[in-house]
Amino acid sequence: MPDQPLHAVTTGPYLFRGEPAADRWTLVREGEPPADAAAIVPLEEWRERQDDAARAPWLAADTELTPALAAELASAPLIAIDFPKFTDGRGYSLARLLRERHGYRGEIRAVGDVLVDQLHFMTRCGFDGLALREDQWLEDALRNLRVFSRAYQPAVDQPEPLFRLRQRELTKRREAAPAFA
Repeated sequence: MPDQPLHAVTTGPYLFRGEPAADRWTLVREGEPPADAAAIVPLEEWRERQDDAARAPWLAADTELTPALAAELASAPLIAIDFPKFTDGRGYSLARLLRERHGYRGEIRAVGDVLVDQLHFMTRCGFDGLALREDQWLEDALRNLRVFSRAYQPAVDQPEPLFRLRQRELTKRREAAPAFA
């Protein structure tokens, strides 16, 4: 069987926790990653060499995140989740499940068809690494991450709904205010 050619994927700008960052990882869709590079490889390839700290898995959007798989992924230095099309929202659910149900604390990275319009919602679901599509602009990405200052709904980044936060602030103000006689 002949060796498969390397199919490393070039991505556009990379953001980590909302800031531009250098990306030391190479996303590999198929074939063998370069020997001297940290590589994000398909889940099955990662499973073959989980003990290699220079490898991390990427999950397809249709991956079934079972408790056994989540336990296996806990040792991964990062987990990339593939967005095959920007209209495919299954990756949001995978990230949220990894963070909230399974307690994954490492980097969760969005890869694939990642557009600046999605970034705010991705961070709310638990993504902290964002590898944008090549045609996306860093300035647009940074601006879109800062469009909303608050969100009403609870999420990974804000587990409490906004009404509870406001209610707590109001209670503190009332308790701190002097009583009138």
